[in-house]
Amino acid sequence: MLLNIHIRNMALIDEIDINFSDNLNILTGETGAGKSIVIDSIMLALGGKTPKDFVRSDAEYGLVELLFVVDEGVKQKLQEQDVPDIEDGELILSRKIMGQRSVSKINGETVTLTKIREIAGMLLDLHAQHEHQSLLIPGNHIKLLDRYGQETIYPLRDKVEVLFHDYKQLKKEIEENSINDDERARQLDLIEFEKNEIESAALKIGEDEVLYEQYKKVSNGKNITEGLSKAYQYVQQTGYDSIDRALRELTGISEYDQKLQSMSESLETVSDMITDFIRSARGYLEENMFSEEEFRQLEDRLNTINHLKAKYGRTIEDVIQYNKDLEDKYEKLMNQDLYLSDLKTKLCEMEQKLKVACETLSNERKKVAKNLSKGIKNALVDLNFLDVRFDMVFELNKEYSPTGYDIAYFVISTNVGEEMKPLWQVASGGELSRIMLAMKSQLADADNIETLIFDEIDVGISGRTAQMVAEKIHGIGKNHQVICITHLPQIAAMANHHYLIEKSVEKGKTVTNIKKLNKEQEIQELARLIGGVEITETVLSSAKEMKELASKAKVN
Repeated sequence: MLLNIHIRNMALIDEIDINFSDNLNILTGETGAGKSIVIDSIMLALGGKTPKDFVRSDAEYGLVELLFVVDEGVKQKLQEQDVPDIEDGELILSRKIMGQRSVSKINGETVTLTKIREIAGMLLDLHAQHEHQSLLIPGNHIKLLDRYGQETIYPLRDKVEVLFHDYKQLKKEIEENSINDDERARQLDLIEFEKNEIESAALKIGEDEVLYEQYKKVSNGKNITEGLSKAYQYVQQTGYDSIDRALRELTGISEYDQKLQSMSESLETVSDMITDFIRSARGYLEENMFSEEEFRQLEDRLNTINHLKAKYGRTIEDVIQYNKDLEDKYEKLMNQDLYLSDLKTKLCEMEQKLKVACETLSNERKKVAKNLSKGIKNALVDLNFLDVRFDMVFELNKEYSPTGYDIAYFVISTNVGEEMKPLWQVASGGELSRIMLAMKSQLADADNIETLIFDEIDVGISGRTAQMVAEKIHGIGKNHQVICITHLPQIAAMANHHYLIEKSVEKGKTVTNIKKLNKEQEIQELARLIGGVEITETVLSSAKEMKELASKAKVN
């Protein structure tokens, strides 16, 4: 259930808090007062697009926060979606808009808009303005049916989707391998060429890394040899002989003075270090003499490896795997007739499995469709379609699809003697609005969604029909939290909780505010909806009577 909406710096709203309750929550207000801002803000928090210039121009950011409390069933589903910190059953969704950027959070943890959208459908069902127009699209009808019968239909549809995927893969494989003799010969020649090119290189995993290190060393070998040779010569020709002679002189006199002996030992250490250097340098030069031929061999080998990687894969492992794939492809081409025959056999078997799965799914849909059509028909009678007939027609698609082979759409007749026709051929705007309400009343329980939001579901209706729509919405509100924006007094009178959205000027700027009405204020607002600008005693009396009649209707 949606407990609270907090909106800051959105359109005409500076900052408001709306605390909703269970059952039927009604929102009314003058045209342009800001009713759409509330709906747009909810959609925004649930991952919708940001309307242009929605954040107030004088504000650094805009913010929407929604506070939900969820039951154990929804809580478990949310935990399966890795929604953070919902042990107490409370869920806070927020979205902060800062220029072209936005940040969404769930219980204070930053999440992606994709994550928000994934869980939005578990929390509420929002019927936005003109949504009933979706009934004019035939493909949406079967989606509504599947949604209604999701407990039994979705598992069967998932099975069909898996089989369809395998079926399409087999068809694709057959198409790719169904080639004529000339093309097969061309492909075999290409495979043999590529295989020979790879296999003649005798690649070894990790070889390129070792060779590259050797190449770096060898490519600088000439500079290393020249530099070390000169250092060796300088030390041998100048430093070593001079230090050796100095050491002999110092050794001869060191017995006369203790300090001279210490100096002699230091010089002897230097002499040993130079001797070690000369020995190491000589050994390094003997082992690492620069070789033009070795350098060329390393360069050629690396060029070969890099050439193969450029053609067949990013790494040596990729190239080796590519060669294995070539072997499989070569084998298939060499035994093409046998291979295709085997694939076609598998395709026939897979098609039979897919056909059975689609048939099972279709039979379940037809069974569910009877219950759904009956429920919608009864709901339409409640909504003043007195002679209505309602059903669902099934046709067979020529092609399989991930959702089966059914083409299904709703048909209706609203008058005695008229034949049943598809919705998009006969329903007017007001009728579509009531049909959608009837569907919502049936889907609400199937979806196990606690909160339903209706944004002007009453479009195109009035009089007795409006009263019946009001009673239907109230009926839905007995088992669900309903938030309804309306301009009809018949619907507003059925409110368990009534909120007024109004516009005013504060400190030189226009702002929208919302407040919950008490009993007396509810009568005043009903009178405004009935009588418009001038509210007379007669209008007030009508408003009181309407509220009393609504109270009686709630009991019945």
